[in-house]
Amino acid sequence: MSQLAPEIVEQLRLDAELGATLDGLDYIEQRPLIRAAVAQRFPTFEELTATSLVEEHEVTVSGGAVRLHVYRPLTPRTRGAYFHIHGGGFTLGSIDDLFTVAKCAHICAEADCTVITVDYRLAPEFPYPVAAEDCYAALCWVVAHAPSLGIDESRIVVGGESAGGNLAAAVTLMARDREHPPLAFQLLEVPVVDMSAASKAHGSLDEFGRGYGLDAAVIESFEAAYLPDERARYDAYASPLCAPDLRGLPPAQVLTAEFDPLRDSGEAYARRLYEAGVPTTIHRFLGHTHGSASLWRTWAPAAGWMAEVVATLEAITSVR
Repeated sequence: MSQLAPEIVEQLRLDAELGATLDGLDYIEQRPLIRAAVAQRFPTFEELTATSLVEEHEVTVSGGAVRLHVYRPLTPRTRGAYFHIHGGGFTLGSIDDLFTVAKCAHICAEADCTVITVDYRLAPEFPYPVAAEDCYAALCWVVAHAPSLGIDESRIVVGGESAGGNLAAAVTLMARDREHPPLAFQLLEVPVVDMSAASKAHGSLDEFGRGYGLDAAVIESFEAAYLPDERARYDAYASPLCAPDLRGLPPAQVLTAEFDPLRDSGEAYARRLYEAGVPTTIHRFLGHTHGSASLWRTWAPAAGWMAEVVATLEAITSVR
């Protein structure tokens, strides 16, 4: 086992300070405080916000509407696209958060692809399956409007990080089960793939479930907010690892972190994809924690993580 780098130790210290500030607040109260903390912690992200053209669209979904941000490269032509779903434990995060804005703008510029990110509705106000259905409806809207967005609909990648990885895997399953839309690839970063009772058996949850930035107690709180009906935790669209059949899904890349309590479940999902005949790559990043990829502007190993994401998306979305 590798050692935690000084940059990670400092990130964990700042996370602990923020956690103390948030203690006792509900998720609605936490959201603006987290957004402000991220903006203060990552000031260099502001430099990336002018590297692409950004459009906002509103998509009608069951019971309401969600917003999309579409990042388009400055040079107009038809391209493949990355349909991105942000993380945040199903309860936090937004397409307006600086981390999401910076990541999407960077990928758009460096991979030379269109990036769409969806502001799905959050728990506990909107429990499962609202977020998954919001993301699926938004994806279908993107495909329906692909020509006007300059998107080659045969080269669409769905992906996200953490809870966003869960929703990306769920949407990919939905697209297969509902026979629309066709997807080229799925890119799952530190994904949540098992929220059933069986998730407690994954060794990394016990090994890294305290003191590594994403504590087991926090995971349980997220799960309770998103899945108040414990029976739903075995649904394939809630816990993709519980899906009885993974055949017929698009190729996948699963990125996991050495010191992540979700590491073993993510890798188990990747193995199941491979065993089901889905071309799958697993890459465990040594020295990383669940959230350390956010340091890609200041820490070389995280920059390597982002470079792999960009290279993967460039290879899949490039229109030759």
